[in-house]
Amino acid sequence: MALNVTDLRVYYRTLRGEVKALDGVTFSVADGEIMGLAGESGSGKSTLAKSLIRLDGRMRHVGGTVELDGRTMPLSDDIGMDRFRFREVSLIPQYSMSALNPTRKIGKMVGELLDSRGERPDRAELERRLELVGLSKDVLDRYPIELSGGMKQRVVMVVSTLLNPSLLIADEVTSALDVSSQKAVATTLLGFRDRGLVTSMMVVTHDISLVYQIADTIMVMYAGRLAEKAPADVLVTAPRHPYTKQLISALPEVGVRYEDRRLTGIPGNPPSLLKPPGGCRFRERCPLAFDQCAEQPPFAEVAPGHFVACWKAE
Repeated sequence: MALNVTDLRVYYRTLRGEVKALDGVTFSVADGEIMGLAGESGSGKSTLAKSLIRLDGRMRHVGGTVELDGRTMPLSDDIGMDRFRFREVSLIPQYSMSALNPTRKIGKMVGELLDSRGERPDRAELERRLELVGLSKDVLDRYPIELSGGMKQRVVMVVSTLLNPSLLIADEVTSALDVSSQKAVATTLLGFRDRGLVTSMMVVTHDISLVYQIADTIMVMYAGRLAEKAPADVLVTAPRHPYTKQLISALPEVGVRYEDRRLTGIPGNPPSLLKPPGGCRFRERCPLAFDQCAEQPPFAEVAPGHFVACWKAE
């Protein structure tokens, strides 16, 4: 297994108390697997992504373990985590178009980054990687302001994979792009795995329809916990969790008019994670809720490779 996460709990410190952004998350990502990670805003997707690369000053690792290729990652030890960053696990950040230093040309900036990791810059290899994502070597002699949004995104993707990490985390990398650029980025991510530049991948997104195009599996989060994980085809066509079903039914379809099929949103709002309710956190919005939902359902395997946290998933 490339990644094994067991009972991971990460909270945010606030003036009003601790926000339980990740509250007992257990899952695995196999070698060669591309896993999509979906859910509403505030579900814990980006917190999970950040926890695997670097905890910021507001975050506290409360419990649980993360193993990558058999090695335990010291999430609370920033210096210890430095041994894993970029080489073992790397991140394409949510706002990657703002991640480039505006005062440095791309080539110089990449060289400085590699120097900081104790690596020697290889111009020929860098040019080859740029070519793989459809960029010319001239990009290395330009400032970020001279590049379009899509070009900046692809530059950051190249930088994030230069050291061939075992796990690549792509956090909302298509959210600020037009449709054609989204497709190019998704195809590039798939190419990274297929060419062996990364071993496994987590793709964080709001857009299940996009991640479905490239993911082997999709995992859905809700209110800091896991709701469902299944092979991509199964999750989209035969979801078991009521939240997943409603999330997919809220997606618009190309060619279907509003008069023919009205979009159905999910009534209500997610619970506050300062003092989250006991039991299933979706029960207040769930059309299938019953008395047993006052108890937290296990994230259990209901079919081969299909895990669901719902008492009625059977």
